[in-house]
Amino acid sequence: MPRGEPSPQRPLTIGGLARRAGVGVETVRYYERRGLIERPRERRGAFRVYPPEAVGRLRAIKRAQRLGFSLEEIRGLLEFRLRDRARCGDVLRRAEGKLAEIEEKIRALQRMRRELRALAAACRGDAPASLCPVLAAFEKPD
Repeated sequence: MPRGEPSPQRPLTIGGLARRAGVGVETVRYYERRGLIERPRERRGAFRVYPPEAVGRLRAIKRAQRLGFSLEEIRGLLEFRLRDRARCGDVLRRAEGKLAEIEEKIRALQRMRRELRALAAACRGDAPASLCPVLAAFEKPD
């Protein structure tokens, strides 16, 4: 372990936590304000210190963001672990809902691509901009 790095089992300062989790210090503070990670009560001198498990929590938040979940959605997902009656099926329904949302976004992007390709194909590069089919399409009512 590099010199000055905390042991994986010891509490971490905010800087150590941020480094280990691969995020910035401001990200840690923001997640605290949003209620995604708990503000630590333990102190080491003038510094608050985080439990080593906070690294995993931050990494989980970042992974969920990469999968398209908003911070509010992530908070809801993480809260399932705290509910005695929560089941994997509850999480599955949220994941399937996100998947449906992503699939709709993909369809919308594909529609945009088709329309833009058709407009680009109709465009004559040497015509005056006043006759440009791309610009004319922007002005058409929906």
